[in-house]
Amino acid sequence: MKIEERIDQRFQELYQASQKIQRDQRKLPSGPIERVENESWAKWSTNALNLIELAFGSASVHFIGFKKICDNWHESPRELNSARGVFHAAMEDYKEGYFISLSKAISGELFGDFVQLAKRCLEEDSKDVAAVIACAALEDTLKRYASSQNIDVQERSMQDVVNALKSKGLISGAQKTLLDAMPKIRDYAMHANWNKIRPEDVNSVIGFVEQFLIMHF
Repeated sequence: MKIEERIDQRFQELYQASQKIQRDQRKLPSGPIERVENESWAKWSTNALNLIELAFGSASVHFIGFKKICDNWHESPRELNSARGVFHAAMEDYKEGYFISLSKAISGELFGDFVQLAKRCLEEDSKDVAAVIACAALEDTLKRYASSQNIDVQERSMQDVVNALKSKGLISGAQKTLLDAMPKIRDYAMHANWNKIRPEDVNSVIGFVEQFLIMHF
C-alpha cells in the first residue's frame, strides 16, 4: 500500500473513531450538564493532530484550526463538533489531492540524499556516475514540482517540463539561465556521451538541485 493510501485510510479510521468519543453527565449546582470524556478526547485529538500535521504541515489552515480547538479545550460537545468538522474538512481535502506537505517532505529528503551521493561520486573522481545520479535527481525534482503546480508531466521530456515551468513564470531570473543548459547535460548523461560532460557541468547540476530543493521542498 502506498503511503498516500495509508494516510487516507488513517483519516477514515480516525473519523469513525471520532463518532465514538464518549460523553458523560456532570452534576452542577445549576443542574446536570453534558461533557466530553477527557481520556477518549485526548487520545483521538492527539492522533488527529499528528495526522493533519503529517499530511498538510503545521502552517496549514487545517492544523492551525484544529490545534486552536485543542488549546482552548473545555470538554464541551460543541467544541467536539467543531473539531470533527475541521478534521472532516482535512480528510476531504486530502482525499481530493489537496495536500503537498507530505509528498514534498518525502521528495526533499529523497533527492537530498541523491545530491549527497552525487557529490561523493564526484569527489571520488567518478564523474560519469555522479552525472547520471545528479541528472536523474534534477529531472524527477522538476517533474514533481511541476505536478504540484498542476502541470501534466506524463510522458513529457525534461525540456518540455522546463518549458512548461518557464511559460507559467515558475522559473525565472538566474534559475532560468542556469536551467536552460541542463537538458543537454541530462541527455549527454543518459546517452553515455561521457566525453561531452565536464566535472563543472556536474557541479552545476548538483548546485541547481540543492538550491531548488531549498526553495521548493
